[in-house]
Amino acid sequence: MARKGKLLIIDDEEKLRRLLFRIISLEGYDVDEAGTLTEGRKKLEKNQYHLVLCDVKLPDGNGVDFVPEFKSKYPITEIVLLTAYGTIKDGVQAMRSGAFDYLTKGDDNDKIIPLVEKAMEKARQAEKLERLLNQQNQNHSFDNIIGESPAMQQALKLSKKVANTDTSVLLIGETGTGKEVFANAIHQASNRNKENFIAVNCSAFSREILESEIFGHKAGSFTGATKDKKGLFEEADGGTIFLDEIGEMDADLQSKLLRVLENGTFLKVGESRETKVDVRIIAATNRNLEEESNKGNFRLDLYYRLSTFTIALPSLNERPQDIELLVNNFIDYFSLRLKRERPQVDPTFMEALRNHGWKGNVRELRNVIERSLIVNDDNLLTRADLPFHGAGGSGGLNPSSMLLADMEKYHINRVLQHTDGNKTEAAKLLGIGLTTLYRKIEEYELVV
Repeated sequence: MARKGKLLIIDDEEKLRRLLFRIISLEGYDVDEAGTLTEGRKKLEKNQYHLVLCDVKLPDGNGVDFVPEFKSKYPITEIVLLTAYGTIKDGVQAMRSGAFDYLTKGDDNDKIIPLVEKAMEKARQAEKLERLLNQQNQNHSFDNIIGESPAMQQALKLSKKVANTDTSVLLIGETGTGKEVFANAIHQASNRNKENFIAVNCSAFSREILESEIFGHKAGSFTGATKDKKGLFEEADGGTIFLDEIGEMDADLQSKLLRVLENGTFLKVGESRETKVDVRIIAATNRNLEEESNKGNFRLDLYYRLSTFTIALPSLNERPQDIELLVNNFIDYFSLRLKRERPQVDPTFMEALRNHGWKGNVRELRNVIERSLIVNDDNLLTRADLPFHGAGGSGGLNPSSMLLADMEKYHINRVLQHTDGNKTEAAKLLGIGLTTLYRKIEEYELVV
């Protein structure tokens, strides 16, 4: 039969250890044994476990003292302490240090398996979450880009073709279509993937600050420049720099960028000696740069250099067949992140998502799914859980109330409850400024 998880027992009492081994093995778990902490540490270094059962009193150490060391090295593995004494003090200390629970030796054996199952389930959920987080945040390969629509497949095909070259790439598409995701995937598939991938939003800084950020500056070149600063181009040397919202870049900086593209050199702010770098440039915009060039808002020669290889990323409205794939992926991700059971999806929920006009594209969809899971009160996502079809969930809101203010009040209150009153996090989830959130709290007389 399929094994349910891997477990290590650390106990110097051989009779008890063997008894636990038999009981737990019969339940379908893979079980290892160790008689000392030293032996246990060696097994932990060589194998990956979901759960450790560790005696408190061992010949070479104390299980309670071992917990902090263990959790720092193996944060997603659970540990349960076994004690013949069962003191409240030891139990409290162990739990504070990160132990899942503690079990008094001699207790009815019927208690062991339920405790093991609970600890195993928590460890497996943590393992899934870590894997999903790695996929979402660290593994930026093409394999993790979701989309089966022809438009998406074409974008992927072109991206893979250009990835292992040094050709500059221009990604065009609406806000939220995943331009940075594609840029990172191109970098990861290139021969530059051992070096840095640096992303910068050109619209997020003033002209002066952006110049200093991407090109660096010399100490004393302007007020506040107390020491030399490496720019992002230097940080990305040998790797890739991603210039998002390139259409917002000031004309003077466009000239400096063109020089980098032509010969790989630039001048730091306040520096007379050129700095040379080997950097691949991937740029992105939601503007029509050709039109902007014709209007005199963007250098035509820079546009020609950047657009050597242009990839158009489709909007979500252009790839409706991908919505269900994306929704299920986000539900899996946020269920684990919010530490809740994955809910079922009512057909009305998916229908509403398919019919919605996604101005914010995949980014908007991601936020909507996260909010829906927060407001949902049961294990079934319905149309009522969507911010644009009602304020969600059963309870807390009179279904007959269709006033926008009532729905907004309810939704803000639920998000604040979810964040335990953390207004900064709540504002982020709501997609509003912190000042706006404070104003809404005062307006609706919410108790936080």
